[in-house]
Amino acid sequence: MAISTEEMQDSGPKYPEYLPHYDPLEKVIPVGPFEHQDPGHRADPTFPNLLKDATKIIELSPHCGTELQGVQISDLPPSGLDEIALLVAQRGCLVFRDQKYTDLGFERQKEIASHFGPLHKHGWMPHPKEGPEEFVIVFDSKEDLRIRKSWARKSPIQFHVDQSPESQPPGATFFCMLESPPGAGGDTIISSMTRAFNRLSPSFRRRLEGLRATHTTANPIMREIRDNGDSAVLRRGITKSIHPVVTVHPVTGEKALFVNSSYTQSIVGWDEEESDYLLKFLFDHINRGHDFTCRVRYEPGTVVIWDQRVTQHSQTLDYKAGARRHAFRLTPLANVPVPSLVEEDDGECAKDEGRVMLNLC
Repeated sequence: MAISTEEMQDSGPKYPEYLPHYDPLEKVIPVGPFEHQDPGHRADPTFPNLLKDATKIIELSPHCGTELQGVQISDLPPSGLDEIALLVAQRGCLVFRDQKYTDLGFERQKEIASHFGPLHKHGWMPHPKEGPEEFVIVFDSKEDLRIRKSWARKSPIQFHVDQSPESQPPGATFFCMLESPPGAGGDTIISSMTRAFNRLSPSFRRRLEGLRATHTTANPIMREIRDNGDSAVLRRGITKSIHPVVTVHPVTGEKALFVNSSYTQSIVGWDEEESDYLLKFLFDHINRGHDFTCRVRYEPGTVVIWDQRVTQHSQTLDYKAGARRHAFRLTPLANVPVPSLVEEDDGECAKDEGRVMLNLC
């Protein structure tokens, strides 16, 4: 007789070696500066390795997200991983089902993810007790409600870039679902920041280009202390960097918004009220942009890869409290963000989606 998902969850975690380990005495040594060679530059744009075994290709939305069925990430040669880097830069995120990657073990999983860059070590999220520090464990269940408790204090819909305060923030990022809640729920919403930028008016886009913003982990660290008190995990001090508000992807050349509500604190050189006003507008613009998002539904063995240089993502908290949602993330770091240069205005009337704007210069 088949065992239901509910019965499987009652029998305990399927991957006990990937359970979260919290140790506030551990310290993280940052990766430090490095020269990033983006594998997308090496990729064949016809994707011969990546598409060879694909049985079905599904676009999850017009502007973000592609599901590739029949493809095993762990069977791809290095040139196939290069093709993933290019396609995920173009589509924002890629979804792979029924992956053997789930069962490869720590070292092989790290090896594949490291193809895209050196792996980040998180300052307060847990890793496996007997596993590498680079693994970020996401575990929500009746045995461990730590994550749910932190989400419950605010809206769980929080679009962000993981660890944008790093001097070299993440690029292509791996999220592997080990166990998902029974039925629907627990999805990830992924939003295209390329489309978010292009949806703004031309004159407003030009105003954003050239601006810089401060990104810091100060507020998330304060929330960790607030939520967990003496058991708070602080494996690294506050990280802070200044990044362009509009960045350029080093492979595709596309421009994207690079501010997020979790880590972006202020616009450099602006008064506090001015900065807060602009950032609130941009955060609201991202949160309302349902037409440039996709929603990824999980099942055990699903691996999602998204490029954090051109996307933001948010968890959802719409599944039953106590249902087990168990996953891990590996987060390759990438290039120093490339600033978008302000395009010269030719002095003529600007055109916005077919409407001629009056020249009031």
